[in-house]
Amino acid sequence: MSDPSLSPFSLSYTPSLPELLSKLGCTIVVSTYQAGKVIFLSPQSEDKIIQLPRSFKKAMGIAIENDEMVVACKDEVIYLKNAKELGDFYPRKPKTYDGMFFPRMTYHTGALDVHDIDFCKDGIYAVNTNFSCIIKIDKDFSFTPVWKPDFISQIKAGDHCHLNGMAVDQGEIKYVTAFAKTDEPRKWKENILETGVLIDYQTKEVVLDDLSMPHSPRIYEEKLYVLTSGNGELLEIDQTNFTTRVVCKIDGFVRGLSFHKGFAFIGLSKLRKNSSTFAHLPIAKQAKKAGVVVVHLETGTVVGNFKYNTSVDEIYDVQILPNLIRPNILNTITDDHKMAVSTPEKTFWAVKKEPKKA
Repeated sequence: MSDPSLSPFSLSYTPSLPELLSKLGCTIVVSTYQAGKVIFLSPQSEDKIIQLPRSFKKAMGIAIENDEMVVACKDEVIYLKNAKELGDFYPRKPKTYDGMFFPRMTYHTGALDVHDIDFCKDGIYAVNTNFSCIIKIDKDFSFTPVWKPDFISQIKAGDHCHLNGMAVDQGEIKYVTAFAKTDEPRKWKENILETGVLIDYQTKEVVLDDLSMPHSPRIYEEKLYVLTSGNGELLEIDQTNFTTRVVCKIDGFVRGLSFHKGFAFIGLSKLRKNSSTFAHLPIAKQAKKAGVVVVHLETGTVVGNFKYNTSVDEIYDVQILPNLIRPNILNTITDDHKMAVSTPEKTFWAVKKEPKKA
């Protein structure tokens, strides 16, 4: 008999996690560029997690706003819209899903190495890591640059400072993170544990310059949070004087952060042994599995987690779908999405006809 722990996308989770997700009424969404998936993890009951992995090439940043979602991929950004009616009558499993994120538009960007992405007041904005700038995603160009750090002399390819994170609040970009104030291709790798920066987007002022590999800056309930991947910490940062407070220290490489009803959902990644940049980090000894840790913000206590036994080694982003406990998502790789038609009034699924018997 085969070992079930070795089946694709096998995962283990704490007994408290399904019950917590059930009570919160939400689904966890993760992206893994290494496995090329966007994965929905939902509470099937108060005792069991059910997951839905869907293929997206080099899935990175994810943004969710109401019924809209965007996913940054290898050389494109895919826009999806929740069409509940399509989920109700999904031919493969009718009357199963309480949501269906359906691809509506694809922006062909080219190889930008887009990291964080989000909805802003006038469109979709993203971190273009390869070109060290913030960009607007639109139909006219591969990307429209709108901002760069002052220490970047010109917008050109080469990942000069590893610009990666973007904190958006009420539709406006507030802060950006990078690994160093460098202006040469991959120069940021030289002293990676001590040179991470937090930048005020409006003033371009570097307000912190000694962070350990900062990722996933987020604003939640008017407070600023940042993950420092180099030492496995969730930081709360005072936006007045920019002092830091450790909310929680986690044994692992943290990246990907979202919040819901007083809980923080933090992504974990397993560091590649063959990586010249990350393999020798002190945190690598603890970064043994990929998954998500749930932290109670008020107390800084870890209240649950799930970790992958197979298939997934690295997670980039973590998001939450509120009020959905069994959603589905379709991609543009298979033909499933081509079988559906929706209008403002009605939706239709094409039904494959069985061949006539002779």
